[in-house]
Amino acid sequence: MTDLPPAICFAKVSKVFGGVKALQDVAFEVGQGEVHCLAGENGCGKSTLIKIITGVYQPEAGAEMALFGEELAAITPNLARQRGIAVIWQDLALFPEMTVAENIAFESLLGNRPRRVDHRALRAAAEAALARLEVSLDLDARLGTLPIAARQVVAIARALVSDARLIFMDEPTASLTQAETDALLAVVRTLSARGVAVVFVSHRLAEVLEISSRVTVLRDGRLVGVYPTEGMTQARLTELMTGKTLDHQVRARDTSGDPPVLEVEGLSRGNEFRDVTFTLRRGEVLGLTGLIGAGRTELSHVLFGMNRADAGMIRLEGRVLRMRSNRDAVAAGIAYVSEDRLALGLIQPQSISDNAVLAVLRRITGASGLLSPKRQEDLVAHWVRELAVKIGKPGDAVSTLSGGNQQRVVLAKWLATEPKVLILDCPTVGVDVGARAGIFRIVRELAAKGLAILLISDEVSEVHVNADRVLHMAGGRIVGEYDPRSTPLQDMEAAVYA
Repeated sequence: MTDLPPAICFAKVSKVFGGVKALQDVAFEVGQGEVHCLAGENGCGKSTLIKIITGVYQPEAGAEMALFGEELAAITPNLARQRGIAVIWQDLALFPEMTVAENIAFESLLGNRPRRVDHRALRAAAEAALARLEVSLDLDARLGTLPIAARQVVAIARALVSDARLIFMDEPTASLTQAETDALLAVVRTLSARGVAVVFVSHRLAEVLEISSRVTVLRDGRLVGVYPTEGMTQARLTELMTGKTLDHQVRARDTSGDPPVLEVEGLSRGNEFRDVTFTLRRGEVLGLTGLIGAGRTELSHVLFGMNRADAGMIRLEGRVLRMRSNRDAVAAGIAYVSEDRLALGLIQPQSISDNAVLAVLRRITGASGLLSPKRQEDLVAHWVRELAVKIGKPGDAVSTLSGGNQQRVVLAKWLATEPKVLILDCPTVGVDVGARAGIFRIVRELAAKGLAILLISDEVSEVHVNADRVLHMAGGRIVGEYDPRSTPLQDMEAAVYA
């Protein structure tokens, strides 16, 4: 398709928000039928560029913009849609109570005035879109009953019904297993073969290099460069994105001689997990990995007192715990950082300062029983300094921070409780590679001070590099234990993704 004009040809694109230069003289080009990666850390300008291409934002004067060979002075959302530009955001924006067919073809029902629904035409449009993807789904199934991988396919099919010729996919595999990821990548290849251009935005660099032919790298709002993915390595791409050389060396230590802090024996709960037994020692980072649905998060909820086990025992420093709620867990010395920091970790409209002290309000009250502004200020300043949280002012809403800095605020909230055990459930979800390195540096520092850490992740490479031991969970059971010093990453991934 090299004889066709590019799907996108933008140059000299800049965008300023209140004096902050979100984009500075950026160029971006994607060929028709090409699978292209847009890479960069959170805050580098990826979302701003996508919103300019789709007409949500208008660039500063002087930008040169062309879609499918047509030069445009300005782009509106309606114009972008008419030219075949579609975006599938991470939240998918689908309707769980509607059927697959209705979700795929509902835009064909929209109009200026009410009219009767032509169900036959709706089904035909949905069938045609799925056929283009070479995928079969039950058109009458309620979307809410389907796994996330099937919903991704529905979102893509919906774009095709609208005659999409260029599709942006934002973190499309963040919640998928390896098998589901492979199936989605096969769908992307089908789109490419049929002439649809796809721009992939993902923090999972391995799949970026696998599916894309070229990668455009942004850093701090500027174009670093455009590179062929052939011959590119994850380490090199990380360097281009961050401007730093990150250390991927295995850091496992022998902690077998350290005293046990958390002992779990025969823990079971319904059909979520069964007969789970392990020991977590002082200063140890114990990795727990497995596919989504293996029971990892369900186990963490029981360990944190959010749910009760049907059988088994939990001991903390030799004392049997009988927890009725997470308050009992916090009082005992257990802290939990959820994988969903937006819903369970932070209160987005509230300030950074208020979020950081939520778990220790009693500690910062004065003699009058009211909150002490001085104690709160000192505590927040301590953890901002200790965790190197990049903030404007403590009074700013926590929603103003990047994903990596939000996660550090969550850590600060729980570390302020002075826990003995810290459970980290997928702590880098939605966090870019540079911020991930900073978070794991903090994890190692905390372990060196004696904190026992349970590190849960569905990315095997994360636990392989950062854990002292790794447990493999599948089907609600612990099915394997690995020493990263003697088990190559490839072998561990083969076992987990089998």
